[in-house]
Amino acid sequence: MSTTAATEFSPSFSIKDFLQQEREKDLLRFSTAGSVDDGKSTLIGRLLYDTQSVYEDQVRSIEGKGTTAPGQIDFALLTDGLRAEREQGITIDVAYRYFSTARRKFIIADTPGHEQYTRNMATGASTADAAVVLIDASKGVLIQSRRHAYIASLLRVKHVIVAVNKMDLIGYDQAAFRAIEADFSNVLDQIAADTGNPVERVFVPVSALKGDNIVHRAACTTRTMDWYSGPSLLELLESLPSSVDTRNAPFRFPVQRVLRPDHTFRGFAGQIASGTIRKGDEITALPSGRSAKVERIVTWDGDLNEAVAPLSVTLVLDRELDISRGDLIVAAQAPATVTKALKAGIVWMDQRPLELHRRYLLKHTSQTVPVFLGAVEYRTDLGTLHHDSARTLHMNDIGAVALNLLRPIAVDVYGENRSTGAFILVDPETNGTVAAGMIRAAEKVPAKGEAFFADVWGPMTAGEREARWGHRGGVLELRGSKEIADAIERSLFAGGAASIRIHADDDAFLMHPMLLEITTSLAVESGLIALVVREGEPDVATARVEGKQITVPEESATNEGDVGDAGGSSGAGRVSKVVVAVHQLLYDTGVFISPEKAGL
Repeated sequence: MSTTAATEFSPSFSIKDFLQQEREKDLLRFSTAGSVDDGKSTLIGRLLYDTQSVYEDQVRSIEGKGTTAPGQIDFALLTDGLRAEREQGITIDVAYRYFSTARRKFIIADTPGHEQYTRNMATGASTADAAVVLIDASKGVLIQSRRHAYIASLLRVKHVIVAVNKMDLIGYDQAAFRAIEADFSNVLDQIAADTGNPVERVFVPVSALKGDNIVHRAACTTRTMDWYSGPSLLELLESLPSSVDTRNAPFRFPVQRVLRPDHTFRGFAGQIASGTIRKGDEITALPSGRSAKVERIVTWDGDLNEAVAPLSVTLVLDRELDISRGDLIVAAQAPATVTKALKAGIVWMDQRPLELHRRYLLKHTSQTVPVFLGAVEYRTDLGTLHHDSARTLHMNDIGAVALNLLRPIAVDVYGENRSTGAFILVDPETNGTVAAGMIRAAEKVPAKGEAFFADVWGPMTAGEREARWGHRGGVLELRGSKEIADAIERSLFAGGAASIRIHADDDAFLMHPMLLEITTSLAVESGLIALVVREGEPDVATARVEGKQITVPEESATNEGDVGDAGGSSGAGRVSKVVVAVHQLLYDTGVFISPEKAGL
């Protein structure tokens, strides 16, 4: 082992005392952020190397490799471990690294700068206490720097260190550094005003390749930046406040599993998300609203009188409550909000754009709930930080949305609790994560005793059906080919609409004309979209809703332009054109509830 990673043992060295000192050190989690090629991985590699946190064989394994000049070490290879990362010279996945100094312990999340991998940056910053935002001194503030700073602010990262890197490329020019400092300070002020999360920021000029101001102050070593008298990057990291102590926050305990090994024991296992729990404390199980007292706090090492976040424990209550995985056990004096309607800021991560009224899955703590997006309130223009009206979000867009859940869950606002205020959205068709969300507001519903159950089991209303499905009842009369009818029915299904298909040419309806009217009326009263299909000419599709009719020639999309738009298939282009026209008709006639009319 190299002396860079070895500990020198003296005769008086005590391993017990050493381990005790390590346990007493506080922990700081921080992530890197910034645009591609700003030098994030190089900076982290240099930080590990200069703090003697790498082994000699690791250093030898990267000598002569990478993109640096002969005789120099490519420090980025210490963190970029994937073959694709080393071949392309970029960071793709989040790399977590641990190191410690005499003053504290650190966990680093080295995140990618490419726009394509923005989701990985959000993952790394979601648990960070601080962010190190890198800016290339030769390029200035780029759009990806703005995007990463905005995401960090959304994720309630309180401390930002702005490392203006590659100062050696601009001759350690003080004026250029001050210009970047003024520009990005203005950006951070605008972001804070938009997200409501002011950050404490500090700027430091560095050269990750040369090691200037990374661990040691350049003014004291190379004297390349005599005009900068501030601390180095490591000194700043060591001086930041430690991780937020959640032990005094309201108690939150998402249930992960119900343990019942025999008829004498029933406990609820999970990890304490925040707060402290003691024997005898009164708790409330949400969303049911039932209460009990804690009888035992069980762990592998025996029962505890008190447990704090983030311990994993099993709670045994003094009376039987119907509690399942996904329920939230909270302090009775400080309950969470039980809701079926949320407003949240989200980062869209999927290549497929957001679709209003399409059903997604919302993963929150230990439960998964069906949900649909009722409205896009705005999309943030990262160039100007203005809020633009939008009906959808594309990959890497950041915006605010309204969500309606199919069953109630217990949540907190993200600014108050990062664990119970965060969620992800999952595409049920692909099981892929499409968005990360931070709850900004939640509409409270009754959550205690019979009032709650009366709300659940009471009579259904037309408004509830509209909120659930995103549409009111209506009749869509369609005349065209079977291919078109199949496509429209499937498009309604994919969008989460509740519909029923009725073949008007069926003998029963021809023999009893009133039967068709009765059937469609019952469907409309139930909030369904009645798709009344009649066979028609193969080259024309006609649709009518509440007296408004459209006619779309089915062959009109077979020209070259439409073929390209539809993915190279004339059939796909023809079908797609009719489906879009029919959906627009449903919006125009008010069957589909527009975001503006929904009031979400």
